[in-house]
Amino acid sequence: MSTPKELRYSEEHEWVKVEGDKVRIGITDFAQSELGDIVFVELPSEGDEIKADEPFGSVESVKTVSELYAPVSGKVVEVNEDLDDSPEFVNESPYEKAWMIVIEPSNASEVDKLMTAEQYEEMIKED
Repeated sequence: MSTPKELRYSEEHEWVKVEGDKVRIGITDFAQSELGDIVFVELPSEGDEIKADEPFGSVESVKTVSELYAPVSGKVVEVNEDLDDSPEFVNESPYEKAWMIVIEPSNASEVDKLMTAEQYEEMIKED
């Protein structure tokens, strides 16, 4: 199980990578392994506003459909359209190819409230 140290994590198993004044968001290796084979990813459109702790899309696996919860609030500035044709990237490469959206956060301090890699690993151990 991979948990890159430079990322921040939400309780809903999303990861956040700070890139200057923007943040890149995806789901964790743990989340994709729990879901099984991903067959469809639904994401917001560029320009949409998302709110922390509210759904911004969903992933559908052979087992279930799971909501994606925004780890931070902001405006969507980029969407990974590769996932339309290749949802399996979520299983194969959750931190590289399968990033989902890039947003301009409306409140950068929300990122600081997310878990470190160590805190996230502790949380998934307890589950």
